[in-house]
Amino acid sequence: MTTYGLLLFEAVEELDFVGPWQVFTTSSLRRNHADTVVTIAEHSGPVRCNRGMRVLPDHTLDDHPALDVLLVPGGGHSRIEAEMKNHTLTDWIRRTAAAASWVTSDCTGAFLLHAAGVTRGRRVATERANEDVLEALGDVTVVRDARYVVDGNLVTSQGVSAGIDMSLWLIGKLHGRAHARDVIRTIQYEPAPPYQADDV
Repeated sequence: MTTYGLLLFEAVEELDFVGPWQVFTTSSLRRNHADTVVTIAEHSGPVRCNRGMRVLPDHTLDDHPALDVLLVPGGGHSRIEAEMKNHTLTDWIRRTAAAASWVTSDCTGAFLLHAAGVTRGRRVATERANEDVLEALGDVTVVRDARYVVDGNLVTSQGVSAGIDMSLWLIGKLHGRAHARDVIRTIQYEPAPPYQADDV
C-alpha cells in the first residue's frame, strides 16, 4: 500500500496537483484500490486555487496519515513567495519530507522545497520561467530542458503538465513499468498538441 499526500495552499496551480492526483488515483484503482491519495492543507476550509477552482482538503497539516509520497505543487508566484516565509508550512514540509520515502514537486513547488531545506545541494527541475530565480537562491543545481529530474528520493518536474510525466515515472518505479503503462492507457495519456511552439 502506498499513501500519497498532495499539499494544497491558496493560489495553488490546479493542474500541478490534479494531474498527479489523476495518475495516483488511477494507479490505486488499477491495483484494486490498494493505495490512498489525500489532499492536505494548513487549514480545513476550502482552498481557492490559482485559476479559481475551490477544493476542500481531506486533512490538515496536523491530522493526515503517514505519507509514503509527498507532492508539493506550485502556484501563483506572489503566493509562492509568501508561502516560502510561512514557517508553519515550510517546517511541516521539512518534517514530512524527512519521513517520506519519496518527495516530489511540480513547477514552482521546488521553491517551497528549497525554503524547507529539502533541495539544498541537490539537482532539481522547476518552471522554465523561474529557473534562474531558483538557482540564484543558491545551494541547488537547476537542470534545464528536462521534464523531470530524479535525485535520490527527490523527484521534481518543470511546469504544470510535467507533473503528470513525473507521476507516471514514479508509479512505474513503485509498482513496475507494466503497471505505469496500464495507467497511461487507462487515462489515455497520449500527448499530441495541435500547435507546437516554434521557440520555447
